[in-house]
Amino acid sequence: MASLEISDTAAAQRASGSSFYTAMRILPRAQRQAMFEIYSFCRQVDDIADSRAPREERRRELDRWRADIDAMYADEPVARVQGLAQALRDFGLKREDFHAVIDGMEMDVIADIRAPDNAMLDTYCNRVASAVGRLSVRVFGMEEAAGIALAHHLGRALQLTNILRDLDEDAAFGRLYLPAEALRAAGIASSEPAAVLSNPALGKVCVQIAGRARAHFAEADEIMARSERRKVRAPRIMAEAYRLILDRLCDRGWSHPRPPIHVPKSRLAWIILRHAFL
Repeated sequence: MASLEISDTAAAQRASGSSFYTAMRILPRAQRQAMFEIYSFCRQVDDIADSRAPREERRRELDRWRADIDAMYADEPVARVQGLAQALRDFGLKREDFHAVIDGMEMDVIADIRAPDNAMLDTYCNRVASAVGRLSVRVFGMEEAAGIALAHHLGRALQLTNILRDLDEDAAFGRLYLPAEALRAAGIASSEPAAVLSNPALGKVCVQIAGRARAHFAEADEIMARSERRKVRAPRIMAEAYRLILDRLCDRGWSHPRPPIHVPKSRLAWIILRHAFL
């Protein structure tokens, strides 16, 4: 029990300071802790993908995570997945969703993603975001079909918003997630991050991606409106916070310089109050 308590604390600490942490604190303890463990897992594999270590070394680290996930499902969990093992027992999390997250991180390790086609971008969003959503909706207790649909749409909405928010940060890693089809439609021939981000037509691409995100947010809203309110409180908070980020990105514009966008703590507190208690 002592080792599990240490793991619990570590998982919560990894999430602290994020809008995710604030949103998940409204959940009952078992759900809250399961979500912190899922977040901790995602952070750790994401850190591997974003490290400056050689690619083969990063791929080996991700393979070790795959092996640890498999060991957990064989009821032989190693120390770093003890908390996840409890979440698995409590909420019936699916192995394939953990593997999908790792597969998504590996896409950035095999080669830096630059101007993927729409199909590749959607695969990436499915793995790094919607797969996390599929794990999450099981913790929230949603009905299966509605939960999977919500994970599909909200995961993509959040990830597309992340892509627009993190244009410059991703470019520093040599990555560019804006899709090739949208770049061509805007008359941008390059896939080099720096060249694309300095192109005067960048805004045309970003507006198109923002439209896709809004369409997914709208689909997610419809699903949550039909769902039991207490089971979608946390995803409603995440959706509203990220939609606010998207709105502010669009208001700010896309030309350089692009100052960072944040949700003020007071506004996030009001969002949480509305969905958690009103």
